[in-house]
This record gives sequence, C-alpha cells and structure tokens, in this order.
Amino acid sequence: MIKMLTACGAGVNSSHQIKDAVETEMKNRGYDVSVNAQMIKDVNPDMMKGVQIFLPINHPDLGFDISIPEIDAGAILYRMPAMAKPVYDKIEEEIKKIQ
Repeated sequence: MIKMLTACGAGVNSSHQIKDAVETEMKNRGYDVSVNAQMIKDVNPDMMKGVQIFLPINHPDLGFDISIPEIDAGAILYRMPAMAKPVYDKIEEEIKKIQ
C-alpha cells in the first residue's frame, strides 16, 4: 500500500475531497493507496514518517524540508477531468517509481 498525506487549512473539506478523489482514481487505475487528510498547521516531521507522497493544495511552507515527492493536488478540487488528469498522472508516475 502506498501511503499519502494531503492537507488543507481546516483539514475538513478540501483535503477530504482530495483524499476521496485520489483513493478512487488510483483504485480505478489498479493501485492500493491510502490518503490521510490533515490540517496544514498540524503537519510535522513525525506525521510525515511512513508517508510516500505529499499532496498539498499548494506548496506550503511547513518550516521543515520534505524529502518525499510533493504534488500540488489543488486542481483536483475543480472537478474538471482536464485539470485533474495531469495531477493523477503525476501521482501514478510517483507510485510507479516507488513500486
């Protein structure tokens, strides 16, 4: 299973939309993934342990370096296939590198 983390301001709406969309799309593409949705202010180095791909809405300044692939997943929120597909393709590309 590939573990991912997404985060938004409140950790309630946008991050959960991204979580659901990525888990569904990657399952449809044949991948076993789990996405954790959090508040951006709560993301810390300990939370990143075991995470293989970070999917923020935009590039945040977390105050520490991220050593895993970071993919801006904000376009998924527009629910427009033409905008979301490139994000899903990048996620799939990173999954293939990990496997």
